[in-house]
Amino acid sequence: MALQISKKEVEDIKPYLEKTVTKFLGFREPTIVTTLMHCFSSGYDKYKTADRLRSSILDPGKAASLTDKAFDLAKGMTMKNNNISLTNKRSIKAEYEENISKRIKKEELITIKDENLSIGQIKDMMVNAQKMIEERKKALSIPSLPKSSNNKDKKHQLTTDFEKQAKIAQLQAQIQKKLASGLIKTVPSVPKTLNSSSEKPTPLILDNEGRTIDITGKEVQLTQVIPTLKANIRAKKREEFKQTFTDKTADDSSDIKFYDPRLTMKTNIRTKRSLKFHEPGKFQQIADRLRMKAQLEKLQNEISQIARKTGISSVTKMALLVPKEEQLTEHCPDVEWWDSVILDGTTYLSESGEVQFKRSNITHLVEHPLQMRPPSDPLKPVFMPVFLTKKERKKLRRQNRRETWKEEQEKIRLGLEPPAEPKLRISNLMRVLGTEAVQDPTKMESHVRAQMAKRQKAHEEANASRRLNPEQRREKKIKKLQEDTSLGVNVAIYRIKDLSNPAKKFKIETNSKQLFMTGCVILCKDCNVVIVEGGPKQQKKYKRLMLHRMKWEDDIIKTKDEFEPKSNNKCTLVWEGMSKQRNFGEIKFKVCASEKLAREQLKKHGVEHYWDLAYSDLIMD
Repeated sequence: MALQISKKEVEDIKPYLEKTVTKFLGFREPTIVTTLMHCFSSGYDKYKTADRLRSSILDPGKAASLTDKAFDLAKGMTMKNNNISLTNKRSIKAEYEENISKRIKKEELITIKDENLSIGQIKDMMVNAQKMIEERKKALSIPSLPKSSNNKDKKHQLTTDFEKQAKIAQLQAQIQKKLASGLIKTVPSVPKTLNSSSEKPTPLILDNEGRTIDITGKEVQLTQVIPTLKANIRAKKREEFKQTFTDKTADDSSDIKFYDPRLTMKTNIRTKRSLKFHEPGKFQQIADRLRMKAQLEKLQNEISQIARKTGISSVTKMALLVPKEEQLTEHCPDVEWWDSVILDGTTYLSESGEVQFKRSNITHLVEHPLQMRPPSDPLKPVFMPVFLTKKERKKLRRQNRRETWKEEQEKIRLGLEPPAEPKLRISNLMRVLGTEAVQDPTKMESHVRAQMAKRQKAHEEANASRRLNPEQRREKKIKKLQEDTSLGVNVAIYRIKDLSNPAKKFKIETNSKQLFMTGCVILCKDCNVVIVEGGPKQQKKYKRLMLHRMKWEDDIIKTKDEFEPKSNNKCTLVWEGMSKQRNFGEIKFKVCASEKLAREQLKKHGVEHYWDLAYSDLIMD
């Protein structure tokens, strides 16, 4: 049977539906509430509503019982809203109490049938249950409200009554659950004696193994709580699966014929790590070290600031560059080789203390040393190239073409070559051909156009033969970039404050390779040195790259000292000059932790003075 309920009435029923569903399932489920409201508003009957609930979430039995409860609730609410007289029909409260009493009686009868309890105990249980129900009713009972003409007051009264009835029903169900629990089943029937004035609670007896037993010694099975939430059910299944999996793995390992006990199998379960306690005073020692380190750094910063102000730091650094006295002090001869020719003896001073020299070797003639060719001068004389003006170049080209034309005419006159065809064009067609052009102009025009195409093709072929192929073009470009450094190599030394930017490093390396230059890059703290070797043109291009094209000012150098302000990066040309030969190969980067290591790195190539120049320039700055 379908109910006719308006949308407003369905909205009024919604909170009571939620309570009913929560009580039925044991947890909140908004989807079932919305499904029931949709069924009520659509006018579904009980069977259709139960099918809808069954198809969505619930089991068939639960869906049918929940549908009955929902329809009873909706029916009661509609009866209240329609102001049906409560005198003619039974009140919901009375009907609810009747149903509860019937359910209690059924449960009591079932317990009487199932358990062999004494008649006195059953009577006591019934009396206690009735007393508790009456006490709960009295506690929750509310006096009847006076009749009012306002319909809103009536509706409010009905809803409050229904809420009270629902609370009473919930309390009664809890009492019945406690009475029907498994603990009562385990208590044996003990006859009452005349001496016992009051009943005592049944004691809980445990054996040696921790199992619950009765007075006779039989084991008692306590009721186990079965989880109803899906999350708890899944967790229980997961534990059971893990237990079965571990049992299977243990069985499989025992069945293996060839088993090596030394090998351990890795389990999927993560083992718990044991606690490892630190020795007392460990962290205190670490803290002391950190404090000492911080104090040392602070002292070093203070000393460095004072040294900068006084100028001691620059003097000490300059002292490092000065070579040792042992290197400067060499064996001084008694007589220099240029004086040994004229001296009369092995020393400058004789025994008498005067200088004695050979008079015969001294003449009025002046001896000049032989003039030797400098190594940088070429073997062949180099003449200055002569550059012609535009007018002179045109005149020279005209004369050359005139000479070639005269040679061709002489060959034709002597019969060595056939005379050239007249140079026909569309403009001079009529003037050259004359009557032939008038007789068949189409034929003559095609002949002229073919001759023009032939001349164009010959011109393009001549240009193509003169054009260089890709390999020749590449060789020409390389030849143009490469310079002859057999007579001397141009060297340039650049000093850069900070060379940590990878883009700048890439440009330095790539440009030197493209210009076929050799050299080395020394990366050291506060002094990065770039040494490049090549020809004069290569050095000119590389100098423009380092000093103009690359924007060193964009890189801001961060200092360790907090008091010292940040400064912009810059590149400085330390020195440029000539060397007899190349000292480096293809350009490479060398990282040096200290100034000493940097100097030793350049000493391997015999150019440690390059580092002295760059480092002294840094100290002077």
